Amino acid sequence: MSVAIITDSNSGITQSQAKELGICVVPMPFYINEEVYYEDITMTQEEFFRYLEQKVDVKTSQPTPDSLMETWRNALKEHDEVVYIPMSSGLSSSCASAAMLAEEDGFEGKVFVVDNQRISVTQRQSTMDAIALASKGFDGGAIRDILLREKMESSIYIMMDTLFYLKKGGRITPAAAAIGTLLKIRPVLQIQGEKLDAYTKVKTVKQGKQAMIKAIRKDMEVRFGDAEGKNCHLAIAYTDGSDVELFKQEVMEEFPDHELQVDPLSLSVACHIGPGALALAISKEVPEIDG
Repeated sequence: MSVAIITDSNSGITQSQAKELGICVVPMPFYINEEVYYEDITMTQEEFFRYLEQKVDVKTSQPTPDSLMETWRNALKEHDEVVYIPMSSGLSSSCASAAMLAEEDGFEGKVFVVDNQRISVTQRQSTMDAIALASKGFDGGAIRDILLREKMESSIYIMMDTLFYLKKGGRITPAAAAIGTLLKIRPVLQIQGEKLDAYTKVKTVKQGKQAMIKAIRKDMEVRFGDAEGKNCHLAIAYTDGSDVELFKQEVMEEFPDHELQVDPLSLSVACHIGPGALALAISKEVPEIDG
C-alpha cells in the first residue's frame, strides 16, 4: 500500500522541510485583529512574537473542514491511504473534527486519524516514526495502531519566562499570576498525553534547566528502563527570546550520545507560553523501527 503522511504545523515541521520529507503539513490558522493568518505561510515566528509584544488579541483556530478534506483528496490521488497526525485532542478540538471527517464517504477506510495526544517536537517525532513505518511497508491502519500504542511514551517539560500568557488564556487565575510574578516564580510544565500540568516551580533559569534535565533522566531510568536512554529520542523546543544555543550545549553535555532535534515551539503553544520559554522533550523509540 502507498501511504501518505500528513501532519499539521503544530509539529514544528516547516513547509520546506515537509517537501524534503515527502509529506504534507497542514498550516494552522490564527486570527489577529480579526484577520486570518497561517503558520509558516503568511505568519512567521518573528512576526508572531512582534504581535505578542504589542499585547494584541491572538486567537488560535483549526483548519476548515473543506481545506482539510481537500488536502486528503489530493493525497489520495497519488496514494492508497492517508495517515493524519494532528495536534493532541487534549489541547485542541481539531483532532476530533478530523476524526469525524475521516468517516465521510470517500475517506472511510482510507484516512486514518492518529489521536496520539502529542504536540510540537513529540508530534514531530510521531510523524518521523510514521514515515519510517510506511517505508517498511506498514499500511495506514497498522501505522495508526502503533502510534496509538506508543502515545504515552513521551513527555515535554517547558520552563516559561512569564505567567502573563497563562493568565490571559485562563489557565491560571490573575491572583496566582500576580503572586508568581511578585515572587519571580518560573513554572515548569509537563505535557504528557492529553494533560498540560504543573511539574515544578523554580526561581532561576539555571534551576529550571536543571529540573528539566533531571526529569528527562528520571524518564529514561524509570519509565523507559534504560538509564542511558539508548531507546529514546531527545528534542529541544523554544520560543523567541530564549538562549536556546546555551541550553543545547548543556543538554548535549548531559546526554553526549544522543542526537538532539531543535525546533521552535509551534505558535498554537507559544501563544499560551509566551517568549523566553525553553522545553526539553523525550520520546521512546518505536520497536518496529529501531528494535
